[in-house]
Amino acid sequence: MPGPHDTLGRPLRDLRVSVTDRCNFRCPYCMPREAFGPDHPFLAESRLMNHVELVRIVAAFVALGVEKVRLTGGEPLLRSDLPDLVGAIKALGVKDVSLTTNGWFLAKQAASLRAAGLDRLNVSVDSLNEATAGKMNGLGFKVSRVLEGIDAAAAQGLPVKVNCVVQRGVNDGEILDLCDYFRSRGHTLRFIEFMDVGKTNHWSTSQVVAAQEVVARISARWPLEPAAPAYRGEVAARYRYRDGKGEVGIVSSVTEPFCKDCHRARLSADGKFFTCLFASTGWDVLSRVRAGAGDTELRDYLNGIWSGRADRYSDERAEILAAGKAREKIEMSYIGG
Repeated sequence: MPGPHDTLGRPLRDLRVSVTDRCNFRCPYCMPREAFGPDHPFLAESRLMNHVELVRIVAAFVALGVEKVRLTGGEPLLRSDLPDLVGAIKALGVKDVSLTTNGWFLAKQAASLRAAGLDRLNVSVDSLNEATAGKMNGLGFKVSRVLEGIDAAAAQGLPVKVNCVVQRGVNDGEILDLCDYFRSRGHTLRFIEFMDVGKTNHWSTSQVVAAQEVVARISARWPLEPAAPAYRGEVAARYRYRDGKGEVGIVSSVTEPFCKDCHRARLSADGKFFTCLFASTGWDVLSRVRAGAGDTELRDYLNGIWSGRADRYSDERAEILAAGKAREKIEMSYIGG
């Protein structure tokens, strides 16, 4: 069947799948320790999509036109069958299977992920300074181990992009240091504006370092020039170093929203379908699977949800905040980033 388009004409092309809601980090912008302490009630195993269920739901999305699948969490490397999931999703004919990880377990798992068919990965590195990195992962974990994981992945031939969430007064003083480190190693670094995802990260506009400020700071040291998107709906705006040493990406969901061409669906670890990162509710796909829905019924259900989609929260953010409208939002660790 032809792939669906939503009410704004946006096709369904990318799927982001949270394979677990658990994480070994407690990054303040995603899973702050005060909200996700040792007694936090993570999802019971019985509520998570098992291997067969997850692959079947992904297959339904692929039948509707999804070409790229990104596995996220929580921390996806905490899921023991992750390489098997990668292999099974590639076997569906998915062109691009990628992974977003904090990198803590990457050195040990890079080889098995590459062998399973993983195409590429994104690793979070918010600081090269051990003290700042420890503050930003919430538990004092050393960034040196994450950097070793990146090296291990690169040694396996895995293309690596590095994600950095920039917060004013926290790590924005390291923008140039991060660029210098990763451009010398041939990895694309992506700076991400601090976003108001969920309700526990104490977001405020004062903490946002605008995309164009980041570009200006970098360009003053290493001149940049805009590069065309690699594909329709690419999240990051791309900039090339004029000296030929790679590129950087800027994700500007706050100051320069890109909702108009967003074609990403999200599937939570317990099998709920969300049509926006900033959504308040999701559709329970897993319950339909467990109730015996056939493949055609499942595809029709997903098709109907996407066809009715009208989300564009980032475009509406300023208006919503100015009006003082309270909006319940799902935590990033649950929805999968």
